[in-house]
Amino acid sequence: MAVRIRLTRLGRKKKPFYRIVVADAERSRDGKFLDVIGTYDPLKDPAVIKLDQSKLEDWLGRGALPTPTVKSLLKKAPAAE
Repeated sequence: MAVRIRLTRLGRKKKPFYRIVVADAERSRDGKFLDVIGTYDPLKDPAVIKLDQSKLEDWLGRGALPTPTVKSLLKKAPAAE
């Protein structure tokens, strides 16, 4: 089972809000997921990225791979406080 860290879309039409989730690579975009590790709100200025660093490190340690979009968000995310 290949596990990916990716975005799942929430919010209404033209008002996106995303959860950063860990899901099986075979599942649909908004389908069942294993864990929620953060959120991404692109409508704020600047965009708000919130991450649970301990969950992120745990899943990366288990071999979960981030999608290219999530990888760029992780680079932009503020360091753990």
